[in-house]
Amino acid sequence: MATTTSRSLITPLNSPIQYPNCRNPFSTAKPITRSHSIHIHARGSGSNDAIELQKLMQNSPYEFSSRDTLPSLPRPLTSARLSNLAAEGSRLRVAYQAVEKWLVDRAVLPIENSLGGSIHRNYDLLLRHRLHIVGEVKLSIRHCLLASPGVKIENLKRVLSHPQALAQCENTLTKFGLVREAVDDTAGAAKHVALHGFYDVGAVASFNAAKIYGLDVLAQDIQDDADNVTRFLMLAREPIIPGTDKPFKTSIVFSLEEGPGFLFKALAVFAMRNINLTKIESRPLPKQALQTSDDNAMCFPKYFPYLFYVDFEASMADQRAQNALGHLKEFATFMRVLGSYPADIGLP
Repeated sequence: MATTTSRSLITPLNSPIQYPNCRNPFSTAKPITRSHSIHIHARGSGSNDAIELQKLMQNSPYEFSSRDTLPSLPRPLTSARLSNLAAEGSRLRVAYQAVEKWLVDRAVLPIENSLGGSIHRNYDLLLRHRLHIVGEVKLSIRHCLLASPGVKIENLKRVLSHPQALAQCENTLTKFGLVREAVDDTAGAAKHVALHGFYDVGAVASFNAAKIYGLDVLAQDIQDDADNVTRFLMLAREPIIPGTDKPFKTSIVFSLEEGPGFLFKALAVFAMRNINLTKIESRPLPKQALQTSDDNAMCFPKYFPYLFYVDFEASMADQRAQNALGHLKEFATFMRVLGSYPADIGLP
């Protein structure tokens, strides 16, 4: 029976930004009052298409907690400047990591998979790093078993890949009798195998990775289900201007007081405005386990507070979305809009 171990071969994602002389937005449990207003307002004659975006290009324009600020940074490229660069033959720089260090313009982050489910660590990263979701892509994933030139499947003892890729190919890898070893990403696994010329270690990665690193493809489409789709988020240092000319999604994160009916009330602000929720994910609120305990609870916390990540089908240019979030912030202890962006409707 195959087993899974884990180690890091690739430099991990960036550590969180340090905010000098700033308090953590989660450092208090006080609810946000009405004095923190949403900075996006719809206006126009009979239409919500015209919008006024107050302070859109300032730090954290969609965040309803204003206790934390960012250090002064150079301004990123504007859309007009990007258009000029495109005309001059320049390209938008996209990477899996490092957008916060100004090395690239966009980061691409896998957030959920149709087989493996949510990628919880990446949800945590969305809140840790001060980036904005500016788009999404749903991509069909086709995994391959790769190895050094001349190596056969029967020679392999171990296989390296990202934990999600290993999980998506679990049945096939178990059939091959391979020990699964988790690393930071699939391409990094392929590169590691190629650099070391392993005879008994393979990698689960894409067909393109095999071509890039000169590896043999021992087996194609080894995922356990042919309908294997991963949803990726595109991140940038600044948000995009939301519109109503195409289907939009908005992603938010919020926390609530503990008590009966609070989560129901939070979700009801969308239902009463006919806004469809496409995703809800709960994650423990870091270092905030409340210390209230019963006499017989051996001093364990009575409950743990959670963050709720929600995606819904509406643009922040839509008055319904603005009203829903205005309603939610009346009783949410913390809320941040992670991004309002065009929805990918190409795949289910």
